[in-house]
Amino acid sequence: MIALPVRRWTIVGLLIVLFSMPLVSALFTVLRIPLTAQNVLFREAILFTCAALLLFIVRRKERLGWDSVGLQRPPLGNTAIWVGVTFVGVLVALAMAFALIKLFHLPVGSSDFQALEAFPTWLLLVVIIVAGFIEELFCRGYAIERLHSLTGSLILAAGIPLFIFAVSHYRQGWAGVIAAKH
Repeated sequence: MIALPVRRWTIVGLLIVLFSMPLVSALFTVLRIPLTAQNVLFREAILFTCAALLLFIVRRKERLGWDSVGLQRPPLGNTAIWVGVTFVGVLVALAMAFALIKLFHLPVGSSDFQALEAFPTWLLLVVIIVAGFIEELFCRGYAIERLHSLTGSLILAAGIPLFIFAVSHYRQGWAGVIAAKH
């Protein structure tokens, strides 16, 4: 178990990782902030700030290494193997996701899709890279590890972030939920 002072910061970290992405997205929707390039960059900056705050908590408050959230430099041979395994895993997951989407005739995309299509390529790359990094750091790197250490249950540790992550993609319809969780 984690010592009491660290546990407080771990709870703060869990609140950030589990609720900052859905909360920021919901606020932009509720406040009807137009989907412009400036507003998208602002949203990404808010999420990036949340990630920086989380990394501060990991290093300064929990006093843990980067490896506690999956950020480490493995040997080159292991990296090459894991790149290959990851590539194959992503292909399999995408194939399964698209098969489920086709099988159940699920609509693909969100109401924001047309607005996003009009953005410059560099902005879409920023969104994809920031989202990919933050989602991995938050949901897999931090949430699962900390929930497992706090609850002792791998099922809860994996299930809670998976549920919140899937629900936060509801705007993309069932197809978005299925594709996002893979």
